Amino acid sequence: MSSKYIYKRVLLKISGEALKGTLEHGYDSAAVSAITERIGRAAKSGVEIALVVGAGNIWRGVNGKSWGLDRVSADYMGMLGTVMNGLCLREAFKSAGIDAVLQTSIPMNPIAEAFDHISAIKHLEKGRIVIFAGGTGSPFFTTDTTASLRALETSCEAVLKATKVDGVYTDDPFKNPEAKRFETITFTEALSRKLKVMDSTAFSMCSDNNLPIIVFNFSDPASLEKVLAGDTSIATVVKNS
Repeated sequence: MSSKYIYKRVLLKISGEALKGTLEHGYDSAAVSAITERIGRAAKSGVEIALVVGAGNIWRGVNGKSWGLDRVSADYMGMLGTVMNGLCLREAFKSAGIDAVLQTSIPMNPIAEAFDHISAIKHLEKGRIVIFAGGTGSPFFTTDTTASLRALETSCEAVLKATKVDGVYTDDPFKNPEAKRFETITFTEALSRKLKVMDSTAFSMCSDNNLPIIVFNFSDPASLEKVLAGDTSIATVVKNS
């Protein structure tokens, strides 16, 4: 691993919207290529990277509920959306000469491997990017929870949450220009301030298991490498102390 990085193994959580670029939905080839290039560059430097991607470019369960769709069915549709996004990323990585594996919580042979934490760790140790899709396999859980769960199951050192802003703020920075960014914040303070870092289940899992969450702006092409190098000037680290 490159000496400039402080992490050996991380889980990166990205949104499905990142795949659609400037499109209203679906996939933008330029956006997908940019994502795989950034992640692949870090992986080639020796960082072991697990990846969870949302499905917002394809489907949002909240939209289905708004017109009466059963929550369970809506959530399963979202899980299937993450599998499609996982397939897209796996093939994009392979096209770029980067070895990647897709594992799903719901068995989908021959589309992908079934999730198994032991085989996932072996893949990571061999330098492969491991993409976890299908959520947790159960409804009522978000991809935030999936990210936290898979990070713990594969002994990752941190959850990197890629967003549109460079960290956690006192208020919505898009609405309040006076909002201040935290460089570091404890789980307890984030909870007391009701800051929306992740959903409550994911947040509790990370806090209970002392797994830091690093929130950063993924639209900056250099941000991932900076975060992996320990630069908190462009991110917020949420931890126990």
